[in-house]
Amino acid sequence: MGPHIVSAFDDDLIAVQAKISEMGGLAEELLRNALEAVQNRDAELALKVRQRDKDLDALELELETMATRVIALRQPMAQDLRVLISALKIASTLERIGDLAKNIARRAAYLAQARPVKISHSIVNMGQATLAQLSEVLDAHGSRNAEQAVAIWKNDVKIDEMYNAIFREVVTYMMEDSRMIGLGSQLLFVAKNLERIGDHTTHVSEMIYYIVKGEPLGDDRPKGEPIGLDFE
Repeated sequence: MGPHIVSAFDDDLIAVQAKISEMGGLAEELLRNALEAVQNRDAELALKVRQRDKDLDALELELETMATRVIALRQPMAQDLRVLISALKIASTLERIGDLAKNIARRAAYLAQARPVKISHSIVNMGQATLAQLSEVLDAHGSRNAEQAVAIWKNDVKIDEMYNAIFREVVTYMMEDSRMIGLGSQLLFVAKNLERIGDHTTHVSEMIYYIVKGEPLGDDRPKGEPIGLDFE
């Protein structure tokens, strides 16, 4: 393989990495704005999130086309192949995070018209923790930091525990005051989507470990079993 071919292959890998970084940045933006829309009861910002999610879908398609072409044309081996396979899986995961952020934003319009409740503060805290975890895992991917990825993978149990605490608190509110049932359901919807985003960030952690170590991370991650209904 001549130097110009090696250089072209390196450029292809860099382009794939750049596309993942672009997707990651947009997924972070969507989640940040969705949380802000919920916190500030901002229906206009929520609509912007729903519109921008289409851009994330388009980036995933671009990444998929790019990575598939590189695998077919370059026939990469070892870590290079793991990078490309993982890029496809991470792109799909980030697209799903965008969908979940869009789901959260949909609730903002309802919450904008509802009376503020104390439980909203717990949702905001959970949202900040989930956003921080997403940001950390994207940093770990950019720096190929397997140790940081494992730490994030293990730490997701805290987000599971936050979800369970919110579920119990909201259900208590709804039992005490039937007028809270509609609003409580919306808040549970937001919390459940945040819990799922946490799970998706751990999937990115697993891909980082696979890229660096060449083997799966395993399936024994500490996890708080989420309680309640599994609804979209």
